[in-house]
Amino acid sequence: MKKIKKDIRELSKKEIQEFFLSHNEPSFKGTQVYQWLWKKGVHDFDLMTNLSFGHRALLKTNFEIKHIKIDDYQRSIDGTIKNAVKLHDQFIVESVLIPTSKRSTACVSSQVGCSLDCVFCATAALKRMRNLNADEIYDQVVAMDNQSKLYFNRPLTNIVFMGMGEPLMNYKNVLSAINKIIDPEGLAMSPRRITLSTSGIPKMIIKMAVDKVKFGLAVSLHSARQEVREKIMPFANKFPLTELSKALKFWYEYSNKPITYEYVIWEGINDKLEDIQALVKFCHKIPSKVNLIQYNPIDKSSMNEAPVEVIESYLKELSKAKINVTYRRSRGEDISAACGQLANKLQSN
Repeated sequence: MKKIKKDIRELSKKEIQEFFLSHNEPSFKGTQVYQWLWKKGVHDFDLMTNLSFGHRALLKTNFEIKHIKIDDYQRSIDGTIKNAVKLHDQFIVESVLIPTSKRSTACVSSQVGCSLDCVFCATAALKRMRNLNADEIYDQVVAMDNQSKLYFNRPLTNIVFMGMGEPLMNYKNVLSAINKIIDPEGLAMSPRRITLSTSGIPKMIIKMAVDKVKFGLAVSLHSARQEVREKIMPFANKFPLTELSKALKFWYEYSNKPITYEYVIWEGINDKLEDIQALVKFCHKIPSKVNLIQYNPIDKSSMNEAPVEVIESYLKELSKAKINVTYRRSRGEDISAACGQLANKLQSN
């Protein structure tokens, strides 16, 4: 009968050290293995060159590493790279590397499919199959860091959890992955360069504050009117804006970090003066800024971005109310890599 091997990355550093001690080997070998796994992102025991052949054989006998593979990728005319990421069980998720003149940003997925039902998002049409493990999230970052070095001659500068899935519905694994990313024995990235984007789960936002996370928070808001928000984000009937506002106030009081509201303006949906006024009022409750995002059309959707004069009205009224606001044009739209477009159109060969 074939021995079932455990993925070694499920073990803590202490547990790997104890494994070596149980085989009458020094514990520092466990520290070396941990560094290979998390600092150097190695997926092959044979590449752990400061271990003896005997130690490597011991690891291969007892463990495996279920790492991701970049199964396919596309490059946009603007340089954006969309990856089809194959997981160990053959599921596919997508990740996106977004370059600018000075930055390389990794857009990371946290679920196979999505738990929510936003009508403007292609990922929401996919059934949620499972949460990604912490190592699968971490592997996406390592892979895009390597791509950034290869294609743009620089390491990753930023990470955003804005890919497939709702990060706060996979909180434990997302937080574990981020801890590995910021750990000096991991990738040693600054938490200030990491942003988690959520559709707004109040109790989990409160938990983030209590857990004293160091990364930034963005909320996919799109309307500050409850009845409108429920039309475009039906799950919002369970998480009303009153509760979301309380949670965000709690977050700010605990973390002293302002919130970024992500906001798309659609024709005939949230393009009225009362929509702008509601957003201004919502923003004044907690220190925040607004990132107006270009709408990226998806298949089988009749939604259209509002005319430019409506967008300009938002910009004017928010600025007049002394709210920091920007309008972000999409990247990678020609390869369906822009916000809301990730739908596994890149398939495994």
